[in-house]
Amino acid sequence: MKLNVPQDVLDHFAKLGVTADTFSGGHLGEKMGIRIVEASPERVVGTMPVEGNQQPYGLLHGGASAALAETIGSVGAMLHAGPGRYAVGVDLNATHHRSATSGLVTGVATAVFRGRTAATYEIAITDDQGRRITSCRLTCMLRDI
Repeated sequence: MKLNVPQDVLDHFAKLGVTADTFSGGHLGEKMGIRIVEASPERVVGTMPVEGNQQPYGLLHGGASAALAETIGSVGAMLHAGPGRYAVGVDLNATHHRSATSGLVTGVATAVFRGRTAATYEIAITDDQGRRITSCRLTCMLRDI
């Protein structure tokens, strides 16, 4: 199962030997409606609907925000790692600043460190009005397949 990734992004990375599997969100990403709209080793942008990802009070679930952050940060780390390697999240921190009750949230993962064995991304998640709702930091370990 794949996330919704623009064909031009898939085509670009296919030329570099990076397969479409890199962009897999598995069952969780699909069920949450996560969509990758831009992807490079330096920056990944993804969206997720609030509806269907809410906690009992109707607010966006903090775990859903964390899942969006880890998904898009991991895509960036996998693109950085390149063919024959994979990325595994080893540390995720999330601070929730405000809530969202409807609409679409957008996550932007920006690389802050890209090394041989690890990559770290800062992820800002905003609501439809561009207000930051969550700030995250993800570190992925890079391993050979």
